[in-house]
Amino acid sequence: MTVTYSSKVANATFLSFHRLLLRWRGSIYKLLYREFLLFALLYTILSLIYRLALSEQQKRLFEKLSIYCDRYAEQIPVTFVLGFYVTLVVNRWWNQFLNLPWPDRLMFHISSCVQGKDEYGRLLRRTLVRYINLTSLLIFRSVSTAVCKRFPTIDHVVEAGFMTPEERKVFENIRSPHLKYWIPVVWFSNLASRARQEGRIQDAIDLQNILNEMNTFRTWCATLFGYDWVGIPLVYTQVVTLAVYTFFFACLIGRQFLDPAQGHPGHDLDLYVPVFTLLQFFFYSGWLKVAEQLINPFGEDDDDFEANWIIDRNLQVSLLAVDEMHMNLPHMTKDIYWNDSDARPPYTLAAADYCIPSFLGSTTDMGSALSFWSLVYHRSSVFKITYDQQNPERGQLYFYINSRCFKVVKLLTTHLFHFSRTQIFSLLSLV
Repeated sequence: MTVTYSSKVANATFLSFHRLLLRWRGSIYKLLYREFLLFALLYTILSLIYRLALSEQQKRLFEKLSIYCDRYAEQIPVTFVLGFYVTLVVNRWWNQFLNLPWPDRLMFHISSCVQGKDEYGRLLRRTLVRYINLTSLLIFRSVSTAVCKRFPTIDHVVEAGFMTPEERKVFENIRSPHLKYWIPVVWFSNLASRARQEGRIQDAIDLQNILNEMNTFRTWCATLFGYDWVGIPLVYTQVVTLAVYTFFFACLIGRQFLDPAQGHPGHDLDLYVPVFTLLQFFFYSGWLKVAEQLINPFGEDDDDFEANWIIDRNLQVSLLAVDEMHMNLPHMTKDIYWNDSDARPPYTLAAADYCIPSFLGSTTDMGSALSFWSLVYHRSSVFKITYDQQNPERGQLYFYINSRCFKVVKLLTTHLFHFSRTQIFSLLSLV
């Protein structure tokens, strides 16, 4: 089940993420604690062997090996390959979410365009939405382990009501070596065409819109199938995994605390517990675990997509929209703002601070509201731009040079501006 915590981080407050660090379900601790304990155990065993079991000559040899591993482990490009890989996996995961098949747009068209409140009209609409739900179910059965466990055979699909026994016979008689999720799409298209011929769909444009939405729905299903078929190249996954595991295998030896009495550079302290090495393992291996969990979101991890819930929701909502809600409208009444030209919904006391004035532009506060323009002095000449409120043509801008009036351009403004002589003559060129 998807772990949702949006309400916990709705507001950015002091240490707002600290609550999330204490959660177990869906956490990095749950994913990583086994590997973390194994790494700490192996490190401890090597440390005890170095300190208690080796002779002095063997300790000197181990120290040379430790310095060698520590020096060359940093040459493994863990950050580069792991960061790029996780970015690729996250983008792939999000694109799969965007292509989950939702029948809402299609059921709206069916409910509004397939006419008839009689039993046949009801049967027609329910059958159409059942076909699209059957299409998505067949796709989810092929890509999701949770759905496959719920519907392991076609018998379970028939038993759940997505397919009738007669439809199953037709489905199984169609011989094809490929995944047959497209068969309900063909049934849908043919049934929609029949509805148009029978006058249940009254306009060819309505039929075209329904078929276009059906093609969009089929594209979503095909995209999920494509993501399941063509994954991230195996060699890239292997390279990233080997880079991380090799790096920390070298760290098991290279990050050991050596005898300070030997004077090895960087080994002045013997702290026994490699705090920063453990943190580095936690972050890098946790990064790899993120990719491991998101690379296939149709499994049974905590943050995988709820495919079974999607199937249940889509079937219930789509049947309700095309059957009980078909042409079932509430009585129309005048709204409470019927004679109010300035409709303002009320605010509760808790939301009073969110009532803000409208944004009028970033230059709104550059000047004060005035009905005249500023005087501009240049040598002995006086240039004056003014807005004449008494003029019947509202919004005319007038330009005065030594008491002579020129109408320049229509302009309505309430802000004070100072014009240079060059700008004024540019305005005169518009006359």
